[in-house]
Amino acid sequence: MTSRYLAELISVGTELLRGEVTDTNAVYLASELPLLGIELQAMSTAADDREQLCQLLRQAMERSDLVIAGGGLGPTEDDLTRDCIASVLNEEMTVDPDLEQQLRAMFSRTGREMPAHNIKQAFIIPSAISLPNPRGTAPGWWVEKDNKTIVALPGPPRELKPMWKNEVIPRLRLRFPGEEILSRTIKTFVIAEARVSELVQPFFQSDNPTLGIYSHPDGIHIRMVARGDNARQLLDTTEAQLEEILAPHVWGKDNDTLEGIICGWLSRRGLTLATMEDGTGGLLANIIADTRESSNCYRGGLVVCSNETKAAWGVPPEVIEQHGTISAEVAAAMAVAVRERFSADFGLGTTPVASTDNPEGKQPGLAFIGVADANGTQTWQQNYPPTWEGVRNRAAISALFRLRERMIELKLNTS
Repeated sequence: MTSRYLAELISVGTELLRGEVTDTNAVYLASELPLLGIELQAMSTAADDREQLCQLLRQAMERSDLVIAGGGLGPTEDDLTRDCIASVLNEEMTVDPDLEQQLRAMFSRTGREMPAHNIKQAFIIPSAISLPNPRGTAPGWWVEKDNKTIVALPGPPRELKPMWKNEVIPRLRLRFPGEEILSRTIKTFVIAEARVSELVQPFFQSDNPTLGIYSHPDGIHIRMVARGDNARQLLDTTEAQLEEILAPHVWGKDNDTLEGIICGWLSRRGLTLATMEDGTGGLLANIIADTRESSNCYRGGLVVCSNETKAAWGVPPEVIEQHGTISAEVAAAMAVAVRERFSADFGLGTTPVASTDNPEGKQPGLAFIGVADANGTQTWQQNYPPTWEGVRNRAAISALFRLRERMIELKLNTS
């Protein structure tokens, strides 16, 4: 019989309770634990308050096999996670000479002397081992005592996620062995969540694999989770069936990103891309530049927030005057202009109505996307719910999907 392991998650930080910071770590860890055969039974958030945090830790240890604390490992007085773990376990913290040396070396490499209060991050208790943090100054803790496990992770996601993947998951697999659990995600676009749910409804009858449907900025994701000795075979079979049903809308799987796929296709063929965007505030350029492959294919982008700027970069003023800023013709002209100015193989232009005070009186949420290449131009009209941030985000992502569509049409998606 497979053992049942229970976990609790405590997010630490007054800034979380005040709404100053969104707790993305909790969402991330909650999605990771089921894949390890560990059931998350409670989540809580603690202020930077010693009494409250210690109480939550005691309660969690009474109920669960594993307690994960995220945050509170900094060097300041209100970083209390180490202190509370030591207090709850009735152990004394001391400075680990190796950790101190590593911290001082880290500061030395950046030409700085370590502030005195950072020595706090070299503290440890007898029941703990430190978890290296190559992206920050706060080591994590792995604690085992009285058949309980406590994991303390740094708060910044860019530090927490690598530590979780590289240091915590391997230890959890050994500490809480169970049946094999695998997951796979199919990513779709240009199909409503309700329609996806309707199409895959028969698969919800299965308890292995299980299905979940999630809405993301880049479309609707279907996550499959299978367990047991034949987990991989179950996933292969279910994935093939789902792909057959959703085929026209599937664009990626698992860790695929839209920008990564596009840049991969461009890079393999030695092709390049440039962008000109109005109404998306640089989001399109940021999304593309955020992928590693972008250095091989992305020539650069322009954020043009006025007609004068568009004209200065090559958009004919008469096109703007005749058709209006928010138009298919201007989106096409932007794509052509930026392609020429940056000597790129593809030009991509966006011009949505992102606010209600559009001087041309056009409907908020209306957007036009233009793609230019050696064969000419194509344009698309999109309509989104009229929220400023939603229009900006969706227009930027839709522009990439339209570019993907054009590349497939040109058969540039094959290796």
